[in-house]
Amino acid sequence: MKRLFVNSITMLALLLAGAASSAQRAPASPSQPWQGNLPVTAPPRSVPAFAPDPNKTYTLAELVNLAEQNNPETRVAWENAKVRAAELGVSKATLYPTVAALAVAQSARDNLFFAPLYYRQTIQTFSPGLELDYTIFDFGRRTDEIAISRNNLLAANFLFNDTHRKVIYQVMAAYYRVLNTKGQEDAAEANLNNAQTVRQSAEARLALGLATLPDVLEARSAEAQADYDLQAALGASEIARGDLATAIGISPLNPLQVESIQSLTIPQQLTATVETSIDKALAQRPDLMQRVAELRAAHAEVKEAKSAYMPTLTIGGAAGLAKNYSSQNQASGVYSANQEYWNAKLSLDWTLFDGFARESRLARAKADQKQAAAEVDAIRDQVENEVWAAYSTARTALRQQKAAAALLEAASSSYNAALQSYNYGVRSQIDVVSAQRALAVARTADVSARTQLLTGVAALAFQTGDLLHAKGP
Repeated sequence: MKRLFVNSITMLALLLAGAASSAQRAPASPSQPWQGNLPVTAPPRSVPAFAPDPNKTYTLAELVNLAEQNNPETRVAWENAKVRAAELGVSKATLYPTVAALAVAQSARDNLFFAPLYYRQTIQTFSPGLELDYTIFDFGRRTDEIAISRNNLLAANFLFNDTHRKVIYQVMAAYYRVLNTKGQEDAAEANLNNAQTVRQSAEARLALGLATLPDVLEARSAEAQADYDLQAALGASEIARGDLATAIGISPLNPLQVESIQSLTIPQQLTATVETSIDKALAQRPDLMQRVAELRAAHAEVKEAKSAYMPTLTIGGAAGLAKNYSSQNQASGVYSANQEYWNAKLSLDWTLFDGFARESRLARAKADQKQAAAEVDAIRDQVENEVWAAYSTARTALRQQKAAAALLEAASSSYNAALQSYNYGVRSQIDVVSAQRALAVARTADVSARTQLLTGVAALAFQTGDLLHAKGP
């Protein structure tokens, strides 16, 4: 028995020591990271991730639809809007009476004096019934609470729309970055082919004694540089595809095929003026409309805080049946007949003093209202500045794209002429390599200018709120 007791104490000590060693502790020192022994893993996705078809080429519209279905940010905003809708339902419910079903069972024992003796009496009662409570008049307090909830719901809906606007733009920006890197990759491949052509021509002329070894070495150096640029473009393309997959809400491990930048229509001009764009943004930007709804909610909170100074008139009551069971001096019990009961009351509640709590709530509501008004003014100025900057960027990108197209045409003609003249022996190797490098720069500039123009137009539509209206409901 003693040995069993000792073994039990030893086992208990080991368990306590193990629990103490596995408990959460602060890091031992600031110089080393915390080594936790409690594994923490992320839960699985609440919605299964979409697996794209590796053999399909997705358009921008298809990718936007996929993002709206798979991006977690849209679901977060959606659930927030559903919460606000439920709060509005709770506020509206206060306009209706409250009816509750009751079932009360009770037992009481006492001694009744009936000279010259005391008689012990036991009474047991079971009373089912209904209870009613209804606020008749409260000087608009419930209406103000409904207005607060309704404007909070509007703000949540505008936030939901703004989340879609941001997700759409994120996908568009990531999509155009993919097109840019893919275009840079194609341009780098074309530059490598041109460099190989120049190197082969130099080696052929060296074999015929028409070129020198430094010419060949210069051509080989240009080819190596073109290959280096191609590898950098391939790496940038992989990173851009991962960013696009993240914006859509899928794993970057899934291959995703997109269109070529050459298949997209490049805008030739901006259809609206900057003044029209600013007016449009002020009329349809969801983040601005969200602040306006919050301002209206703050105004309703001020009215609700003022109504707290007024009395409240309510009506209430209960009705039901009562079944009694009674006995005296341990005699056999007797059931009485069912008895109806009811009561009604009309109450006028008026708080005369509450330690200045209503004054403090009213002051807070007024401060919130002024803050909301200031936020509306601030975001209005911000919207105007953002649209102005986006319009200027898009207009600059339009001019740059036209200049880049002309530069590419001129560089292509210069390279072809230099290579042909070099083969005829009237131009030097340095001239050909310089023309080839100028063509490489022109190709890169043309691809960048195309994508910058598309991104600039998308950014302008994002700032004016046209992305939501162009897409439709």
